[in-house]
Amino acid sequence: MPSLASAFKDNFMGYSPAWYELAVISFLILNPILLFTAGPFITGWILMAQFIFTLAMALKCYPLQPGGLLAIEAVALGMTTPENVYDEVAHNFPVILLLMFMVAGIYFMKELLLFIFANLLVKVRSKIALALLFCALGAFLSAFLDALTVTAVIIAVGVGFYTVFHRYASARGEGDGHDTGDDSNVADHHRSDLEDFRGFLRNVLMHGAVGTALGGVTTLVGEPQNLLIGHEMGWHFGEFFFRMAPVTMPVLAMGLLTCVAVEKFKLFGYGYLLPDSVRVVLEEYSHKEREKLDNRARARMITQAVVGVMLILALAIHIAEVGLIGLTVIVLLTAFNGITEEHRIGRAFEEALPFTALLVVFFTVVAVIHDQHLFKPLVDWTLTLSGSAQLVAFYVANGLLSSISDNVFVATIYITQAKAAFEAGALTREQFDLIAVAINTGTNIPSVATPNGQAAFLFLLTSAVAAMIRLSYVRMIILALPYTVSMSLTGLLAVMWWL
Repeated sequence: MPSLASAFKDNFMGYSPAWYELAVISFLILNPILLFTAGPFITGWILMAQFIFTLAMALKCYPLQPGGLLAIEAVALGMTTPENVYDEVAHNFPVILLLMFMVAGIYFMKELLLFIFANLLVKVRSKIALALLFCALGAFLSAFLDALTVTAVIIAVGVGFYTVFHRYASARGEGDGHDTGDDSNVADHHRSDLEDFRGFLRNVLMHGAVGTALGGVTTLVGEPQNLLIGHEMGWHFGEFFFRMAPVTMPVLAMGLLTCVAVEKFKLFGYGYLLPDSVRVVLEEYSHKEREKLDNRARARMITQAVVGVMLILALAIHIAEVGLIGLTVIVLLTAFNGITEEHRIGRAFEEALPFTALLVVFFTVVAVIHDQHLFKPLVDWTLTLSGSAQLVAFYVANGLLSSISDNVFVATIYITQAKAAFEAGALTREQFDLIAVAINTGTNIPSVATPNGQAAFLFLLTSAVAAMIRLSYVRMIILALPYTVSMSLTGLLAVMWWL
């Protein structure tokens, strides 16, 4: 029987590697020393690097625990206050509301989504065409819906596909209990196909996730920071689109071309094909699902389709906060599809709530950034420039900071500072308009470089499907790299030449 001290040691961070546990303990010991020797500014940057490290280790341990310990310590050391953390969370409450209810709402549309995408997957045999379809659909939907909502859809599809084949490869029936994280029952002759299928799903889901960034930057409702900037500038939906178009349209075209190129030439981990054995299983699944469509199932599908159309229309005209629309979806789909048991409704919230908690921890780190003025030197420098050099500086600075921080936070800082300069007479209205475009495109486009730069990427990384398909932080960065380079450079050239 282990001693009490040994039990405490074994309980700390569960089954995480010993070296990772030691690293987290070292961070917690090092930070107070750094605070009193190097000062809060340096310690703040190091804390941010440590938090990014915990995100990179998401497959070793969910970032909520190590990241949360760092956040608690930061508050205890006085690098921010509980009040400021609360203010940051309250400011981002619409995003939290979205995660709580919209993602759960999508869960109740899973039956329809799997039916549609399973048929799509087995009928579109060209991998390039399928990749382009996912990327383009992600872009189109994200122009009118929130990127996290679209990502929730592709996650649901990915989990559904993977579960179908993993269950088959493990010789498990529909009624059997099944753990998709356990490969011990996978037959030897299916293991190679399972690995290829994981690669195929990584490719398709990343194309879809990048698509959310391509479309999200184009419209007023595409991303939260778009709404913020549009409100400050007084731009309506159409004006916002046309103001951004000189940058966003070339970037969209380049993103779609990049999608084709990486698949055609099998670059950066792309090019995995759907194994024939998997296609046969999915075709059989699709056929069985069609056979199972009795009148009650058809009624459920029709209800989900009608609610889906209502969802798109409600989000497109922003009839209410996204999270409240999501709650409406939950009520309608459960009421009209006969889902009345508490435990069945509760399953819908399992996917999003861990990420919601992680996001609150992230907002604590953002509060530290704000309180310690970590970005102030870069903000002040960009405001000293003028003309096209200033626009380039705004684009690059917003891109760099958004790739390691929160897009909305960075956009808020820069648009506030730019507006203050405009009101003080340091900027003309024309230059202020161009700066707003540079800020918006900067926070949206280069931030695809890292999972913490895009909330949709972070959501995908910390979702259940990431562990299934072996999508790690580093692997996501590598898969995003061709898009990061091509889209960022295209955006930069557009800012230099066409603004």
